[in-house]
Amino acid sequence: MDVIPAQVRRERILSAVRDREFVRVADLSAMFGISAVTIRSDLDHLAGQGSLQRVHGGAVVRDPRPHKERAFEESLGAWAEEKAAIGRYAASLVSPGETVILDVGTTTAAVAQALVQREDLSNVVVFTSGLTLALELEKAIPRLAVVVTGGTLRPLQHSLVDPMAECILEAVNVSTAFIGCNGVHPDLGVTNVNLPEAAVKRRMVQAAQRCVVVADGSKIGNISVVKIADLDSVDLVVTGASAPLEALGELRRRGTEIKVAS
Repeated sequence: MDVIPAQVRRERILSAVRDREFVRVADLSAMFGISAVTIRSDLDHLAGQGSLQRVHGGAVVRDPRPHKERAFEESLGAWAEEKAAIGRYAASLVSPGETVILDVGTTTAAVAQALVQREDLSNVVVFTSGLTLALELEKAIPRLAVVVTGGTLRPLQHSLVDPMAECILEAVNVSTAFIGCNGVHPDLGVTNVNLPEAAVKRRMVQAAQRCVVVADGSKIGNISVVKIADLDSVDLVVTGASAPLEALGELRRRGTEIKVAS
């Protein structure tokens, strides 16, 4: 195979990223017949120029609006079937008589919908910081008791944050916290796009005996702005079939329990 000049190779790599939206190091290595080390160097070079975004195991198209938070309604239709599967599995972890925390977000909203559909549940108390989630859970009262944390309303996610949100979370001890996020990374742990909600999420993790992160496949291997928790604070990650296999493998090698819901 003829040796391709580095600049030409990098242009072709960038074209592949734009065409596919996500490329793996292993695939690029096979495509160009060169080592994974060289491909990683190319990707780092392109990321340094701002041409693409590095993620675990490969690269994705660079977001022209990095770390921009999407409104709840804007995110609701994305990965809808996958989120529904995640929601069903997460809801199956709840037993009658338990007390749980349900974080804000569209994936946790799918958990709320699945909990409502579980007619076998009774005497379950659900604490939530999401007004949309509370209204969904209201359908299952009195089988479910719904407690809204209180706090300052954030319009984008219809979520309640500090001040005041911390008061109730510091006073409770629950069985399981179901936490949503924008990224689950082998090195940097669980991260989120905005500071106010991340602070509440951290308190939710601290208040629970078990932490279950619910994240569609696009979040696996991703890194966002604010850390919620290290992986050793997470008991289970529930994700979907779109999650990149290399990132899942690395998470498992780090000792993280993963469930791919279907």
